[in-house]
Amino acid sequence: MTDIEIAQKATLLPIEEIAKKIGVEEYIEQYGKYKAKVDLSILDEFESRANGKLILVTAISPTPYGEGKTTVTVGLTQGFNKLGYNSIAALREPSMGPVFGLKGGATGGGYSQVLPMEDINLHFTGDFHAITSANNLIAASIDNHLNRGNELEIDIDNIYFKRVLDMNDRALREITIGKGRINGPIHEASFKITVASEIMAIFCLSENIHDLKEKIGNIIIGKNIHGDFVFVKDLKIEGACAVLLKDAIKPNLVQTIENTPVLIHGGPFANIAHGCNSILATKMALKLSDYTITEAGFASDLGAEKFFDIKCRKAHLTPDLVVIVATVRALKYHGHDDVEKGLLNLEKHIENMKKFNLPIVVAINKFTTDTDEEINSIQEFTEKLGVKSIPIDIHAKGGIGSKELVEDIVETLDKIEDIPSEEVNSVFEYLYPLDASIEEKIEILCKEMYDAGDIEYSEKALEKIRLFTEKGYSNLPICMSKTPVSISDNPKLLGRPQGYTFKITDVNISAGAGFLVIMSGDILDMPGLPKVPAAEKIDIDENGNIVGLS
Repeated sequence: MTDIEIAQKATLLPIEEIAKKIGVEEYIEQYGKYKAKVDLSILDEFESRANGKLILVTAISPTPYGEGKTTVTVGLTQGFNKLGYNSIAALREPSMGPVFGLKGGATGGGYSQVLPMEDINLHFTGDFHAITSANNLIAASIDNHLNRGNELEIDIDNIYFKRVLDMNDRALREITIGKGRINGPIHEASFKITVASEIMAIFCLSENIHDLKEKIGNIIIGKNIHGDFVFVKDLKIEGACAVLLKDAIKPNLVQTIENTPVLIHGGPFANIAHGCNSILATKMALKLSDYTITEAGFASDLGAEKFFDIKCRKAHLTPDLVVIVATVRALKYHGHDDVEKGLLNLEKHIENMKKFNLPIVVAINKFTTDTDEEINSIQEFTEKLGVKSIPIDIHAKGGIGSKELVEDIVETLDKIEDIPSEEVNSVFEYLYPLDASIEEKIEILCKEMYDAGDIEYSEKALEKIRLFTEKGYSNLPICMSKTPVSISDNPKLLGRPQGYTFKITDVNISAGAGFLVIMSGDILDMPGLPKVPAAEKIDIDENGNIVGLS
């Protein structure tokens, strides 16, 4: 059966029953039978409750179709609950760009799915529409200001802020607006996809509605004619933007195919933004469960690093363990059909995660085509690196398919818990200090995470670094925008490239979200649809059943 056929045959529980399992039935606002918003007041009510363990699911460098991080996250939280532990998964919301583009949905697969998958993959509870609207209110206000006298003296050729749309639409990458006598001054503009917007990043990094409003106000929209930054708060609309997000800021409660609770909230891309679900949803899950399972986009060099150095730093979260997802398919991809050669990619990702001084386990996400010999070669390889590899079969078997992995995680964390604090050598560390210069932080990332030998900056990038340093923004963390399919900045360099020159093409600032975006390669913030988009396979029958969505 396909994923959607499995999902449609599943028996969903009313969302209030899922809420009762974690004691939040009095705090939910229902969006139909199977979806709900959870009120933020719960964080105050449960403030004195100890946090559970925080487990991050990351991966090796993926194939174009991904290696199943979400499926593993869902299967793992089902596995914990199946074995009698209290676990909640905290995930990102899917963007409709990939849903109708190449990758399809992002709710897991097989018997490790989040439901109702059709709703989650499409409009869900309207969060992305609210984020898109808040973003475009800012864009509209900028152009209205230009048309009404431009008291802020905004430089029409130095407007940074872009409109957004939650759809892959390459035609909107470069546009000209303001044509016609009454439509305002003509100038160049562009769209990015909603999940690449600074509003999305702010949404996921905010602690409450007041923090959200303040961060939105600190967005730099561009420069004035004197070279000074102009902020959203100068337009006096940060309050209006926050109003549009007043319901969206509440995390969404849904369930897995095995009726275990899942919080899904926010969804920044990891090759453009920081690639993690909201701080609010993660903190909520930590208060409501013994084991919170979350994931970060793409591989360890992108999503996991940003999870640690941006999200955990800003939210003061301390993760407890990392699961690295590997597949035989991806190892063959990176080894040019040779699993043994592809293991060098896995080796690098293990090394990356060791830099944060956390316990690591490799989850081998099994496919039916995998051989015992291939699985054994992975296990033997990682054993030499001091890391255990455990095969899981969560797509076909659901939670029980992760039994051995769950038991190993529990045993590992229990052992650490029993060690006297002064003897624990597993103490979480960031990769770089914030007071390092922008160039120093970039160098640490490029050489330690990406194995680069040298770094080459464009004149534009160097000029931006000087500007942001002069303006007092050098102490922000770094959000690297690079290809997800290679550890390097070049998608053609598979496996474990080393000693190459990493090229920095541009540097942008997300002052509201609180990080610098370092651009490399030709990463686009507005993807295009593939030659044969997934949308061509999606349909609805006469009974209202959706087909072709995965």
